[in-house]
Amino acid sequence: MFSKACQYAIRATVLIAMEGRNGRRMSLVDIAQSTGSPPAFTAKVLQQLARAGILDSTKGPNGGFDLTPAKARKVKLSMVVKAIDGDDVYKGCGMGLPQCNAKKPCPLHDHFQQVRDDLRRMLEGTDMHTLSLGLDAGTTYLKR
Repeated sequence: MFSKACQYAIRATVLIAMEGRNGRRMSLVDIAQSTGSPPAFTAKVLQQLARAGILDSTKGPNGGFDLTPAKARKVKLSMVVKAIDGDDVYKGCGMGLPQCNAKKPCPLHDHFQQVRDDLRRMLEGTDMHTLSLGLDAGTTYLKR
């Protein structure tokens, strides 16, 4: 459903939000290792998130990426998805037809529209702070 870059972005943002609760900034290397993402690919993803204003980035020997708890509560999952994949997840035909719409629907159109509406509500209603709580509690994981 989401691109590989978006999946890595979500993992990284949740991890950085968890570390941000402890007042810690994370290095690129630590993020890549903790999320199971290739470092070069992780760097590109993190740059996109920083440019979008989702993550804070500090350069230098003590630099890295951080996301304060206050900001993590405001950063919705939909913002991360949009920064990496755009809003295509809410558009397009479930069967891949180029001209599917309410006037000329494909056989899946009405069913798929409901799924997209539910997905939008979930993405817009889920914040990074909440997602990061399971990591601390050990009830959720970023890699296996």
